[in-house]
Amino acid sequence: MIVCFGSINLDLIFSLPYLPVAGQTVAGPALHIEPGGKGANQAVAAARDGAQVVFAGAVGRDALAEGALALLRTSGIDLTRVQSCDGATGCASICVDPEGHNLIAVAAGANLAASQEAIEPALLGRGTTVLLQNECAAAQEAALILRARAAGSRIVLNLAPAGPLPQAALRAVDVLVVNEDEAAWLATRLGIGGDAAALHAALGVDVVVTLGGAGLEADARAGHFRLDAQATKVVDTTGAGDCFTGVLAAALDGGAGFEQALRRANAAAALCCARPGTQGSMPSAAETDAALAG
Repeated sequence: MIVCFGSINLDLIFSLPYLPVAGQTVAGPALHIEPGGKGANQAVAAARDGAQVVFAGAVGRDALAEGALALLRTSGIDLTRVQSCDGATGCASICVDPEGHNLIAVAAGANLAASQEAIEPALLGRGTTVLLQNECAAAQEAALILRARAAGSRIVLNLAPAGPLPQAALRAVDVLVVNEDEAAWLATRLGIGGDAAALHAALGVDVVVTLGGAGLEADARAGHFRLDAQATKVVDTTGAGDCFTGVLAAALDGGAGFEQALRRANAAAALCCARPGTQGSMPSAAETDAALAG
């Protein structure tokens, strides 16, 4: 079982001929609205890949909440630990150009009120994979990591967006997933190089660094791995990192070895890049199976 503690947003997605720079207005033909948030995206990716998922987070008591929860509900995710609170539901404005590049602004809103105490001790243990990102309050994330470590859970942390967490929490996870920018940010704080091997040596945890179109590198107890990105026609990269992390967690939770889990997550992320949108672009297990078989 996967217990995901993370953010829930409603995404406003603007298709534009090119991305704006500071002070510039760019007109586009359409607006697409769909659920988002790194936590919710990763939970949906894991559930679509076959994992049983329990979600804990928070939304506002506003008109955005039901839309933000829609795909979590239809993906069969247990939402009984999602709290309603004062303030706005998290919201993101996403601009996407014809090559699939994006520019994103996020208002955290109710996500900063999410409490890890909604996750009761009975949910944590050796049969549980705890999945976290970095869009909720750092103190809540750190507290859950330490609780999960004490209970013997597997812990997968996507340090996205880059932001401070206590080193005790970082060293307590099993798998740390970062992109190149997040890896560089963390390496600067640690005073080390920003590659997977350096981060693994400094923190003593399995590290995966996603490299966009260049694939990924990982340094772990199981060894060092370098995978190229699977060839695909890129439409929208917005949800690819979340897809990768959610499917990686699902594969590990399902008993896959580390390299096998990396390959599955890599294939799923490529499928995600070939589709527009965020949460709605997450592939099914059958689609990922077919991509791996091909």
